[in-house]
Amino acid sequence: MGQVLFIVWRESVEALLVVGILYAWLKNGDADARRGLPYLWAGVGLGILSACALGAALVGFTEVLSGDAQDYFQTGMVLVACVLIVQMVLWMKQHGRTLKREMEESLQKTTRDANWWGITVLVALAIAREGSETVIFLYGLGFGQSGHVDASQYVAVLLGLGLAFLTFYFLQLGGKVFSWRLFFRVTEIMLLFLGAGLFQTGVDKLIDKEILPTIVDQVWNSSAILDDSSTFGSLVATLTGYRAHPALMNLIAYAVYWLVVWFLAHRASGRHAAVAKRKAA
Repeated sequence: MGQVLFIVWRESVEALLVVGILYAWLKNGDADARRGLPYLWAGVGLGILSACALGAALVGFTEVLSGDAQDYFQTGMVLVACVLIVQMVLWMKQHGRTLKREMEESLQKTTRDANWWGITVLVALAIAREGSETVIFLYGLGFGQSGHVDASQYVAVLLGLGLAFLTFYFLQLGGKVFSWRLFFRVTEIMLLFLGAGLFQTGVDKLIDKEILPTIVDQVWNSSAILDDSSTFGSLVATLTGYRAHPALMNLIAYAVYWLVVWFLAHRASGRHAAVAKRKAA
């Protein structure tokens, strides 16, 4: 439940950030700019419908599959969710600082050309992107994999949405206490650990299917300190990739994951610095 709440909260805040930037620009603009508000809300509705359609398709597809086919599909979705999490964090590191300016420049062009449907498409794509990522992340965590959704998972989604609106409200207040930059920095780190947890889950499934070897069945056993089958230990395992008795393949996969993340983040930072240097010149 905790990991579902976190994903919904984090992704909803990011979607609210996009909508908030666009809404503030249109609302505080001239009469022509305010004409775009209905198109903004139309885009929000289309984006939400797109995400819901993907969720229904995933659950329905699970009901059609059976046996090994269902296991392979779920394993694939877990690994896709891991890749998307890393991609999203890298994208935010590159574009987070300039997101507001890029949105406003796009809106200025849209307003100047009187292309109000462009606002609808822009918002729908932004919401659909965040919503579809949320759906895939939740599915990777087991949400709906059995063909139905538990009541506790619905509660976690509603709590995540409520917490997202509350977070968005407090962050909008600004000041020294609340900072967008700090919020995204902390949640980026948490998301990367969650990606590591998903990657470990995918590796576990591949080991169970004998596609990957264990190499060494059990390197250590730390269940006396923290049992990953307990309620709290299971949450830690999901959010960090912790294993109480890991196989050597688990440790190798964990190390490879962080090496790849470090390499991609280092390359993205270098590329961003080079672009900034060219613009300054």
